[in-house]
Amino acid sequence: MNDEFELPFPQYRCPTCGKDLPLGEARMTVTCAAHLKFEAADFDVRKATDADEDAIELLCERALGETEVDVFGATFDVIAGVNLIAEANDELVGLLSMVIVGGEVAIVMLSVYPDYQGKGVASALLEAADKFARERNLNFLRAAITNDDIVQLYFFQRHGFAIYEVGVGEVADRFGSASAGFSGIPVRDELRLRRAVCS
Repeated sequence: MNDEFELPFPQYRCPTCGKDLPLGEARMTVTCAAHLKFEAADFDVRKATDADEDAIELLCERALGETEVDVFGATFDVIAGVNLIAEANDELVGLLSMVIVGGEVAIVMLSVYPDYQGKGVASALLEAADKFARERNLNFLRAAITNDDIVQLYFFQRHGFAIYEVGVGEVADRFGSASAGFSGIPVRDELRLRRAVCS
């Protein structure tokens, strides 16, 4: 993991040249399945402990600038949530933070460092969240993303989630105006997705 990043921190990596990309510089590419590059990585997923707090704070700082996430009409502190982490070589490489709201598991944050994107980390974290819900007899997982987050919209829909609600203008209202997000797309709305827990 490259610790020499300067602001804004990169959220993605270019699969062609390897350049680390902040949100505003990232672009989408459409390709056929035969040209997708999937390189499996060696990592483990587990529930976070108190000893992981500094690494979780660092990931939150790089992804969001803070540990508080405003989704589903409320503010959640990632540190206080139930956190699942992916680890490789004794370093945190991915995080899924969740809370139980209204009898459902709400994913408030899912983030994977660029070095480990496209290697099954996010899918493994989602599978662990599904197991967490199943063990507690909770029937649904839900997630909230901003309208610009095409990458997570793709990811969640590929994993069986469907949009059930749109908070039109909620993100822009929360921050006083729309700001530039992924690929310069104005961030205005919150998309809420849900899927049944896999049995």
